[in-house]
Amino acid sequence: MIALIQRVTSAGVSVEGRVCGAIGAGLLALIGVERADGPPQVARLLERLLDYRVFADEAGRMNRSLRDTGGALLLVPQFTLAADTSSGTRPGFSTAAEPDRARALYGQLLAAARAVHREVASGEFGAHMQVSLTNDGPVTFWLES
Repeated sequence: MIALIQRVTSAGVSVEGRVCGAIGAGLLALIGVERADGPPQVARLLERLLDYRVFADEAGRMNRSLRDTGGALLLVPQFTLAADTSSGTRPGFSTAAEPDRARALYGQLLAAARAVHREVASGEFGAHMQVSLTNDGPVTFWLES
């Protein structure tokens, strides 16, 4: 699984003008699911999302995690992260998980996150979404499990 995470002061996702997920300070995580992914990758990615240290400590160093700060988490499914861009000028999606499998694994990630973290919001799998954010820093990282 892949997560493109951005430290945000706020973020939201809408579908057809309806806000389906919004957070204040925390992390926006765009989630891609690859063919070989399964429950172990879901568990590892969630661990990394909650424990990756991207928030400043008292000395201003990125030494605190989402779990440490109690910040919010917005998960947004984005199949294009799993694209093969290694050649040509058009992405290929043979490396992305089949939609039904990706939906199930994304659902597992969302449920697991909600079970252990206070504030978790989500986009809608398979929908055409509009994502807005205010990136804090900017701070953006690519995580894989």
